[in-house]
Amino acid sequence: EVQLVESGGGLVQAGGSLRLSCVASGFAFDEYAIGWFRQAPGKEREGISCIDISDGGTYYRSSVKGRFTISSDNAKNTVYLQMVNLNSDDTAVYYCAADRRPKALYTDSLIVEYWGKGTLVTVSS
Repeated sequence: EVQLVESGGGLVQAGGSLRLSCVASGFAFDEYAIGWFRQAPGKEREGISCIDISDGGTYYRSSVKGRFTISSDNAKNTVYLQMVNLNSDDTAVYYCAADRRPKALYTDSLIVEYWGKGTLVTVSS
């Protein structure tokens, strides 16, 4: 059974930091790209960052570039999203996703192979 399990969300003050984790199981981790999407209240889900596990290549949406860092621990089948200098616009449910096509994780088509259930990040001002 394929699973993507997110953790690390919570309530943080503006300017603070959080690290999200996504633990993957049930598929060949090193053959996939893993991405993070988020969906703010009343807005569409958007891809914000992804990492190609096979070569370490990364992508960041412009709104998070310089503040968010994606990384992976391949021995643990885990991808992290370190978020710093958070602001109220970062309040959203954050979802982990996996696809063999990295491009699927940074376009807005939302057609990906696997999704996690999400973790809520709330930034208070």
